[in-house]
Amino acid sequence: MSLPIAVAAGPTLTPFRPAERTAPVERAVPDPADAAMTETWALVRDAQDGDSTAFGRLYDRYVDSVYRYALFRLGDRHLAEDVTSETFLRALRRITSVSYQGRDVGAWFITIARNLVLDHVKSSRFRLEVVTDEVTESGAPPFGGSGSRNAPGPEQQVISKTTNAELLRCVADLGDDQRECIILRFMQGHSVAETAAIMNRNEGAIKALQHRAVRRLAQLLPAGVR
Repeated sequence: MSLPIAVAAGPTLTPFRPAERTAPVERAVPDPADAAMTETWALVRDAQDGDSTAFGRLYDRYVDSVYRYALFRLGDRHLAEDVTSETFLRALRRITSVSYQGRDVGAWFITIARNLVLDHVKSSRFRLEVVTDEVTESGAPPFGGSGSRNAPGPEQQVISKTTNAELLRCVADLGDDQRECIILRFMQGHSVAETAAIMNRNEGAIKALQHRAVRRLAQLLPAGVR
């Protein structure tokens, strides 16, 4: 009599399938401008926590742009120096009040300087004298500094057709609002949003003001450089 023999079942073999390839993950390259803004606001937070070294670095980063703004608005080196000093004294006292709103903190410093300039204009009479050597030393193209990352628009091309000195004399003949718009947008290199915040207007109003200012500049420029 034969006994049944149990046969152990072998392992079930799964057909081999090659691993599916996943699409490579594209890593965004950080924008240098965004990185610089992040670093700047980190300095602001440190200064708000009482770090005097951080505020000193903010001063070093923005003192030139504040001085040149004041210089062109006032036309007097000594007054510009006084406004610059007072700007940073007020900024130091008010540093805890500033908060990130998507703009460079430089716009905040310029706003303080602008208010000081307006106070001076209201309290005295003076003749604007264009000081070309210091105003054109640095800043946004075509007034100095590095070139723009974007191709120049038609308004920038109009401004770029003449020499700095001639252009500055024509800017001085603009109305107050138009002159300030040109200074902020093309000499200081502020964005439309930053200019709007500084001048306490909306972006549409700044675009319209800029357009009128550039058209007026084109009329003021001598025929040989239009």
